Amino acid sequence: MTPDAIVINNVFKSFKKTSKKNEYTTMKSELVRLLTFQRRLVEPGTHIEALKGVDLRIPRGSTVGIIGRNGSGKSTLLKLMTGIYSPTTGTIDVHGRISALLELGAGFHPDFTGRENILINGIILGMSRAEVKERMPGIIEFAELGDFIDEPVRTYSSGMFMRLAFAVATHVEPDVLIIDEIMAVGDEHFSRKSQVKMNEFRRSGKTIVLVTHDLATVQNWCSAAAWIDGGRIRMYGSAPDVVNEYRRAVAAAEAEGQKTGHSALDQPGLALPSMGQVHEAVAPLGTISAVRLTDGKGATPVAFSPDAGLTVEVDWTLREKAKVRFGLDLMSADGRLVFSTGWDGGELSGSGTARLELARLGLGGGVYELLLSVAGNGEPVKNPFRLALHVAATEGVGLLRPELRWSL
Repeated sequence: MTPDAIVINNVFKSFKKTSKKNEYTTMKSELVRLLTFQRRLVEPGTHIEALKGVDLRIPRGSTVGIIGRNGSGKSTLLKLMTGIYSPTTGTIDVHGRISALLELGAGFHPDFTGRENILINGIILGMSRAEVKERMPGIIEFAELGDFIDEPVRTYSSGMFMRLAFAVATHVEPDVLIIDEIMAVGDEHFSRKSQVKMNEFRRSGKTIVLVTHDLATVQNWCSAAAWIDGGRIRMYGSAPDVVNEYRRAVAAAEAEGQKTGHSALDQPGLALPSMGQVHEAVAPLGTISAVRLTDGKGATPVAFSPDAGLTVEVDWTLREKAKVRFGLDLMSADGRLVFSTGWDGGELSGSGTARLELARLGLGGGVYELLLSVAGNGEPVKNPFRLALHVAATEGVGLLRPELRWSL
């Protein structure tokens, strides 16, 4: 089983403009063109590039938020993931059953009742008629539509549409759930109810991809985030880091716009380096030049196995002799402390590498965050240093994956 739920490789997506100025055709001219096998010439500027070389891997069991300005390509990317669009070039691989909440009432026939639409949508999502009927009572109860369940959905309010769509999408047991801003429609009661359901999804190791402008939700609830701007991935990494960088860019764009009328967001962004690449942070005492994560055998997999070891290496340089203390906190996706350790390295100077080795990772599937701190004489060299740790999903649910043996 692949460790990734969704793999996107070098995807471009372009759309042809619906109309061109000063171009008029008649039915006769179109028939002549078709019968004589004449191809319509594609003029420059007649296509719009929505996505430009997107590369993205979403691990199983992760909750990934996608942020960016309106028109940056977020919704196009989600529609490519769900198969509504096909990429112009590049590949998208989705592993597992996928369910999506993209547009209000999408897939519902307005003249059919809520009950009939549940059956139709369940079958479209890959369930048998018997499976849909078995889950029908739970879907109706969750949607809280009462007698309206047997009324045509064209009589529903936007909130009723959303409740029914969410209930269907989350009760077909998808492996991947895609959500595009639709949750903003619900009232406070249903929003809390939906949040509980989404937390159940996360705990059960499901993969969630969420597009939203609510940065607080992304920062506090998502394990990772991708910032899309101008059809490209500007940054991908831990949700707090991406959100903070996006906010700084927006603030810079607003300040720049007040001066010149040009947006700073139009300038090339800085992609978050992946594990093993060089990071440099200068402080008065010294620098951290690199942090590496390996599985104990020198390899850096996309997602670590729960049974694999973990080695964390930190390359450091001190400008003066100091008593150095290293610390590492392992945080879960929802901000809980899973593990913490510290070590006094003694008086150090010059350059060196500190190494922490775990014989067995022992974590459940998901995306975790490593917070690495280094201090000399109580003064931070870089504190904290953040890295995303992807762990492949296996049997069982929870933060830990201990060694165990069943017997009878």
